[in-house]
Amino acid sequence: MTDEPTDQRPADPDHRPDFRYATFIRATPESVWQALTDADLTASYWGHSNVSDWQVGSSWEHRRTDGSGVADVVGTVLESQPPRRLTITFDDPGHSPDVDDASVVTFEIEPFHDIVRLTVTHRRIPSDEDLELAAAGWSSVLSNLKTLLETGEVLPQAPWEMHAPARDAQLAASDSR
Repeated sequence: MTDEPTDQRPADPDHRPDFRYATFIRATPESVWQALTDADLTASYWGHSNVSDWQVGSSWEHRRTDGSGVADVVGTVLESQPPRRLTITFDDPGHSPDVDDASVVTFEIEPFHDIVRLTVTHRRIPSDEDLELAAAGWSSVLSNLKTLLETGEVLPQAPWEMHAPARDAQLAASDSR
C-alpha cells in the first residue's frame, strides 16, 4: 500500500498553502479514531499528547511528553464525528484564538473492507516555510501511527528526528512566547 502526499495551493483569498496526505492502514475506523484522540496513544506515536474531550467547541492541546506540560500547538474542535471525521484549528499558543484566521486540520477516516484510508488535510498553513515543516511532520507522524496500528509497536526511531533542526527551531519559538 502506498501513501499519497499532495501539496495543494489553496482556494482561499489569502493564498496560504494547504497540504493533504492520505495513507491506508490495516485497522478499523474505531481504532484509528482512538489513536487520533487518546492522549496516551498520541504520546506513543507522535511524541506529544493530544488532550481534549473532543467535543465541538472544546479546546485541545498538543502537549509535550517531557513532563513540562508545555503545549506546542493549541486549537479548537470544529467538528467531531466519531469514528469518521475530526476537524480542529491548529495554531501556536499565544496567537489570537480567531477561528477564521487559524490553520485548520481535518482527519477523514474512510473504511474499506479490512483497511482504512486516513486523509489529513491541513489548510491555511501560515507560510511556505511552515508548509515544508508540515509536510515533513505529517508524513512522519502518520507513518508512525500506521506502524503502531498494524504491528502494535511504534517505529524503532522517531521519524520526526530526521527533521530535528527545523522542529527544534519551531519548539524554541514556542518556548519564547
